[in-house]
This record gives sequence, structure tokens and C-alpha cells, in this order.
Amino acid sequence: MNVPVEEIELSELSSNLTLLQSPVWATFKAGFGWDAHALRPTAGPWTGEAILVLVRRLAPGLTLAYVPYGPSCQCAPAELLAATLTDLGASLAAALPVTPVCVRFDLLWEAGSLEPPEQGGGASASLPGAAKPGRVRKAPLDVQPPSTVLIDLNHSPDELLAGMHKKNRYNIRLAERKGVMVRAAGSVELDRWYDLYRETALRDRITIHSLRYYRRLFELARDSIDLSLHLYLAEHDGDLLAGIIVAEFGDQATYLYGASSNDKRSLMPNYALQWTAILHARETGLATYDLFGVPPADDPAHPMHGLYRFKTGFGGRLVHRAGSWDVVTRPKRYGAYRCAEKARSFYFHRMSKAAVR
Repeated sequence: MNVPVEEIELSELSSNLTLLQSPVWATFKAGFGWDAHALRPTAGPWTGEAILVLVRRLAPGLTLAYVPYGPSCQCAPAELLAATLTDLGASLAAALPVTPVCVRFDLLWEAGSLEPPEQGGGASASLPGAAKPGRVRKAPLDVQPPSTVLIDLNHSPDELLAGMHKKNRYNIRLAERKGVMVRAAGSVELDRWYDLYRETALRDRITIHSLRYYRRLFELARDSIDLSLHLYLAEHDGDLLAGIIVAEFGDQATYLYGASSNDKRSLMPNYALQWTAILHARETGLATYDLFGVPPADDPAHPMHGLYRFKTGFGGRLVHRAGSWDVVTRPKRYGAYRCAEKARSFYFHRMSKAAVR
């Protein structure tokens, strides 16, 4: 079924649902290689919802449309999800200047009816009930981490501490006893943080953006009434040990980026940083703190098992979201693109394992 959509101004995007569907995020990504479009269905389950669609040219004749954390809710019964998502994706694609190879939805919905047979998606990883088998496919890569930890901030500091793993409580207090000082820094100190971030990237073999990318995000936050961006730095005897960037948007704080030194790691600065950010979010009146990204299970063999133990140790609820799903609009080109993404995924998986060794 064709879902009629209309193009609207970016300013009409929601300013309270999620940062990645906001006018601020649209403007931000438009400065780094994406074309931002705001589209609104005028019929169907998501009638009236403004949806941010980011479009990127990958190669001559090949573009990708990406919907970060949208649509906002699962507005159809499980047996109809494939059909409704297919209709929405096809209509969004038709409203764009160039037909993309697919429309990739990064769904906030909690996993359940959208569970694929296995992560990464094989030939059978399509939604049940699809009118055309394979038209909706689990993406080879999840753009945003599908599993995360959400901390309910409607508790006292003592209750939040009591809900943590004893190791996290101990390390928070250890950092304090050892004289680790955490402070909120302004964007003028982004250069110091970024030097540390590059050190982190080399150690952990991760890809990071240029300093200009993070500086631009702070510039937009400064001029926004909806987004607050905070840079927290942990120091000891004048040495910068670690730093994190946390976004506060709507009723939620989200840990976005973290950097840490190779030195004085035994002082546990990262625990002190997260605790400071959690307390600030609570004092601001926010409802939740999102630690943004963990492995799906407590698996010692996982290359990021340490990250799982660190983040889940702060308490909170482990949430598994549906992840990235593709509505295929150009099947022949999509097949080639999917193979290329799978190869890229295999490469980065090998890199992450090498980093653990």
C-alpha cells in the first residue's frame, strides 16, 4: 500500500523524542556528507510523525537512505510489521530526489517480533508476514548499538549506588580516595580531550571522526534550547586521565564518546566520570541515563566483554532493540551493496579481536 508522505521543514522534526531524530541532529549530519530530509506520513500507522531521513551518496548511482531511531514506536501488530514497514520505506524512498538502494531503519523498538535467526542476517533474516520475501532484511551491520543499559534516575544517589555491582561501587569510591578529580569542562578544552581520544583509538583500534566533527556538535548544542552537551574530564595531580561527552536531550542523558589514558588506569577514572554524569543528569531532572552500547550477553569470549561488565555494573536495565533493518528498493544493486558491507563487517570483527590480543 502506498503511504502518502509530505516533505516538511527540518525545524518541524521532534524536539523531545530522541536526539537522532531532532532538528539539531539533522543540521549536524548535513555538515558531514549527508543530505537531511524531513518527511511526514499523512496516512497509515505513523500518520503525522515527522521522520528524519539521511541520504548519502556511496558511489555513482548508489545512495543509501538512513532513518536513525525512527519511526518512534511500533504502531502495528507484529504480524503486520513487515508490510507496514515496507510500505513506509517505499514511500519515503519515492519522496527522495534519488531512489536509494534501500531505506535503512535503525529501530528503537525493543527486540521480540523482529528477532532475526542470527545477528548479521542470512537469506532467511527477513520479517515474518512480508508481502514480498526478502523485501525487508536484517542489515549486515547495525549502525547504532542495538543493546544498551538504561538507568532509571528516579532514585536517590544512595539507591543508585545500592543498585550497582559491588565492584563499581568500590571503584567509584577508590577513585575518590586516590584523589581523582572530575569536573565539567567547556568546549574550549576539546583539544585536550581529542588528543586523549586519539590515544584511545590507537589502543583500541577504533575509527574516530576529526576534531571538527565534535567541535561542530558542541557549537550546535550551544545554540540549541533542546540539547545540552557536557564534557567531563577526570584528572589526577595535573594529569588528564579520561574524559567523556554526554548529551542531555528530552528526558534522557546519553553517554556518547569516551577517551582514556594508558597511564594511571588503576585509579579508576572512568567509574568516577560516569558517576558524575549520572548524578548531574539526575539533578537536572532527567528520567534515564543511557550508557549507549553493550554486547548482547555476558559472554567472556566476546571481544568487548569488559565493556559489558563495566556498563552493566552500574545497574539499570539491559535493553535489546531491534537494530537496523533494510527496506530494499533496488534489489540488484542492494545485493552487491550487502556483500560489500558483509566484507567490511568481517574486517572490523578481525580488527576488534586483534585489539583484545
